[in-house]
Amino acid sequence: MKELKYINKFFKKYKWKLIIGVFITILATVFKLVLPEYVEQSVNAVEEYILNENADLSTVKAKLLRYIIIIIGSAALSALFTFLMRQTIINISRYIEFDLKNEVYEQYERLSLNFYKKNRTGDLMNRISEDVGQVRMYAGPAILYSIQTITLFLCVIPLMFYTAPKLAAYTLIPLPILSVLIYNISKIIHKRSTKVQQYLSKLSTFTQESFSGISVIKAYGIEKRIGAQVDELALEGKNTNMDLAKVNAWFFPLMLLLIGISNIFVIYVGGMQYINGEIATTGVILKFIIYVNMLTWPVATVGWVTSIVQRAEASQKRINEFLDLDPEIKNPTEEPSEINGKIEFKDVTFTYDDTNITALKNVSFTINQGETFAIIGKTGSGKSTILDLIGRLYDVTSGSILIDNKPIETLNLTDLRNEIGAVPQDAFLFSDSIGNNIKFGYKNATQEEIETAAKKAAVHKNIIEFTKKYDTVLGERGLTLSGGQKQRVSIARALIKKPKIYLFDDCLSAVDTETEEEILTNLKQVSEKSTTIIVSHRISSAKNADKIIVLEDGEITEQGTHNQLITKKGYYHELYLNQLSEKEN
Repeated sequence: MKELKYINKFFKKYKWKLIIGVFITILATVFKLVLPEYVEQSVNAVEEYILNENADLSTVKAKLLRYIIIIIGSAALSALFTFLMRQTIINISRYIEFDLKNEVYEQYERLSLNFYKKNRTGDLMNRISEDVGQVRMYAGPAILYSIQTITLFLCVIPLMFYTAPKLAAYTLIPLPILSVLIYNISKIIHKRSTKVQQYLSKLSTFTQESFSGISVIKAYGIEKRIGAQVDELALEGKNTNMDLAKVNAWFFPLMLLLIGISNIFVIYVGGMQYINGEIATTGVILKFIIYVNMLTWPVATVGWVTSIVQRAEASQKRINEFLDLDPEIKNPTEEPSEINGKIEFKDVTFTYDDTNITALKNVSFTINQGETFAIIGKTGSGKSTILDLIGRLYDVTSGSILIDNKPIETLNLTDLRNEIGAVPQDAFLFSDSIGNNIKFGYKNATQEEIETAAKKAAVHKNIIEFTKKYDTVLGERGLTLSGGQKQRVSIARALIKKPKIYLFDDCLSAVDTETEEEILTNLKQVSEKSTTIIVSHRISSAKNADKIIVLEDGEITEQGTHNQLITKKGYYHELYLNQLSEKEN
């Protein structure tokens, strides 16, 4: 259970509720012990009346009525405390589930972009849902039934030996055998539980990707092929779960068999002792039968709890794999950092460690506060990497990046990113209203500010044509909108934030040249005091920039203004002529 030690801190957090829950559990169990004692006395009273000809029937009835009231009263109190027990311990497990899910999610947020390249969304989702759910079962039901079982064993077994030592010894013979069987079966359960959780991650990943890419699946007409893959996964899942179910299936039959053997011992050995005069009354035999049956569920839960613990151990191990990861990008200070917008790259080289591709090689440039800086280059030349490094989604391999003459690694990461308005190449919108998607950049924005940002992004006219206008709820990843509309909503999201640094990553590729010109004009007005970096394949997006660089294979091959680069007759000039020719045609 070494992996489960991680959640001990949560038990400490809720220790007083847990202590109260344990106390209530013990009380609920103690009140159950009243039943066998007074059942024995009831049988003894009837037996005494039968054997004693001078016994008074009314006295026996009064005695039986008193015993019945005590039995019913103790049962009612036991039921009440059992209810309170579940309200404490089971609730604690829900609190722990809540805390653990939040902790996992916060760790997901802290982990760098590189982590998400190496791990699939379905697997991440499964660990925060299915795996945390398995751990909750350990923190609640497993603890609850363990306390019940321990309390019953500590109370019932001494009472059995005190009442009839020889009969108790015979009755309890099957229990050590059961413990050994459970120990061996639980080891198998641990291995197979791990396989089940791994399969669930695999299934979550596949279905999540299938649903996200349903338009591609339909466009290529490969529903049957995907369906066949689901069949294969389902078959694998059935076999994996059946392997686990086969082992679990041994628990209850074995327990019932061994409890049944205990009852046979009680009846046979107890009967022989009664005949031989070693036991005074038959009430003792009945009392032992009740004791054995009281132990039936606790003994049965030993197997169930063992299974829960093994599953929880396997799940917590999977959770710990991510919780133990140290984020590559860390916030170096809690002290606030003022961001104005000057950016300087000094001999920056960057290599992606997952692909070993060197995206930038000794790149140097300076962007003064308030300037517009454009980056032109072919696909894979390293344009987007520059933007990622400015947002400190990665740290440089060598060289340095200065923001306002300070190394980027020394700045408060939250303050840096709060002053960046980023529009990625692949515009991502949430399954929420259009208004809330724009307001995502500034949560306290008014409706007027939302509409102003949308107008500057040239998307307001499109939005008001929808039936619910800004309250229109988008499909997953913004499927309700066209590519160009998604890009413009993303631009509006950045504009409403009014940051000191704008990062536009080829975000006008899906709009026509007329709309592009309108947006660029508005951007020039809005970002007058902000630093703006525009990555584009279009000369039209870059021509009005204060500085332009051309990247090729991660190196700067040309730099200057639009007019300067036109005269150099290099890649920029060639691209300009090609796009000018396309526009004329």
